[in-house]
Amino acid sequence: MDLQFRRAFRQLARSLRQTGELLRQRWPQRRDIVTIFFRWLFLRGTFNRGYVLTSGLYFVVGAHLSASQIVFLGTVISTTLVLTDIPTGVWADALGRKRPLVIGHLLLGASMVMTGLVTAFPLLVVTQILWGLGWAFIIGADVAWITDELAQHQRIARVLTAGARWGLVGGVTGIGAFGILGWATSLATSIMVSGVGMALLGLFVAMQFPERAFMPPREKRWHASLSVIRIVISLVRRDHEILLVCVATVLINAASMAESLFPRQLILLGFPSDPVPWYTAVGICFTAVGVIALYLVQARIDGVGLARRMYMLACFIGGLGLLILAEAPNALIGSAGVLLVSGITINVTRIVGAIWVNKRTSSSVRATVHSFLDLAEAIGQICGGFTLVVIAGAAGMLMTLLTAAVLMAFTGTMVALARDRASPGSR
Repeated sequence: MDLQFRRAFRQLARSLRQTGELLRQRWPQRRDIVTIFFRWLFLRGTFNRGYVLTSGLYFVVGAHLSASQIVFLGTVISTTLVLTDIPTGVWADALGRKRPLVIGHLLLGASMVMTGLVTAFPLLVVTQILWGLGWAFIIGADVAWITDELAQHQRIARVLTAGARWGLVGGVTGIGAFGILGWATSLATSIMVSGVGMALLGLFVAMQFPERAFMPPREKRWHASLSVIRIVISLVRRDHEILLVCVATVLINAASMAESLFPRQLILLGFPSDPVPWYTAVGICFTAVGVIALYLVQARIDGVGLARRMYMLACFIGGLGLLILAEAPNALIGSAGVLLVSGITINVTRIVGAIWVNKRTSSSVRATVHSFLDLAEAIGQICGGFTLVVIAGAAGMLMTLLTAAVLMAFTGTMVALARDRASPGSR
C-alpha cells in the first residue's frame, strides 16, 4: 500500500511538472509582459517626441504658421479626441485591447508622414485630425492591456510609473536622434522618418502583445457596449475622486495648451537663427527632468493620499514655470520655465491622474474610464485652445502665458482642498 502511494505521488508530481512546463511555454511570464510593455513605451516615446519636436519647429520655420494657427491645430486634435475617445474606449472594453492599439499606430504613422509632405494650413489640419484619431485608439487600451495581463494590482501603479519613465527615456532618444536628423537633412525628412517608425511599431504590437486575460462579454456586442457606457457614467457620478481627477484634467490641460507657444516664445526671446539644435537641447533637458520626476513619483506613489499631493505640487510648479517663461529676459531663463512645465507638470499630472483613476476602476470598464479621462483632457484642450487663441490675438503672448499660469495655480489649489476617499472596491 505504501509502495502504491509513493508511485501515485511520483506520478502526480510528474504530471504537475509537465503541466507547469506546458503553461510556461504557452503563457509568457508576467515579467516578460512588463518587459514587452516597457520596450513598446520606449519606442513609442522615441518616435512621438521626435515628431513633436520637429513638427513644433516645422510649423514655425517651415509652414510659417501664426500663434493662433498653431494653437488652433492643437484644438483640432482635441476636438477629434472628444468625438472619438468614448467609442474607441468602449471598443477596447467590449471587443479587445490589442486591435485598437495596432490601428492607432497605423493612423499616427500616416498622420506624421503626411505632415512632412505638406505646408498648407488646411492640409496640416487634416494631419492633426488623423493624429488625434490615432491617439484615441491607443489611450485607454494600453493601460487596460497591461493591467489585465499583469494581473497584479499591487504592482500596477509602480509599473505604470516606470513605464512612463521608459517613455520619457525613449523621448530623450527621439529628441536627440530626430533633432540631429532634422538639422542634418530637413525637418520634413525627420518628421516622415518618425512616421514610418511609428507605423512599424504597430506591427511590433501585433506580433509581441499577447491578449489572454481579456474576456469579451457574453452578451451581444451592441448591448455590451451600451452596458459599458452606463457603468462608466454611474461610476463617475458616484466616485468623487474620479470626478475630481476629471475636473482637474480639464483645467490643467486647458492651461497646458500654452505649450504649443513655447518654441515661438523662445525664438522671440533670442534663440539663435538656427533654432533646431538649441531647441533639441532644451527638449532633451526637459525630458531628462521628467525622467527624474517620475523616478521620485514611482518610489512614493503607493502611499495613502500621495497621488493628490503629487498632483497638487505639480500644478504649482507648472504655474511657476509659466511665470518664468512669460517674464524671462532671455531664452536661457525662458528655457528654465519650459523645463518646469514640460518636464515636471505635464508628465507628472498625466501619469498620476491615470494611476489615481486606475486604482478605482474595475477591469470590465477600465479602457472606457481611461478614455473618459482622456475625453476630459481633450475638452480642456479645446476650451483652453479657443481661449488662448482669443487672448493671443487680442492681448499678445505675455498675457496668454500669464493666463495659463493662473489656471494651473487654481487647479493645484482645487486639488489641495479636496479630501481623500476610499476606493469603492475596484478590482
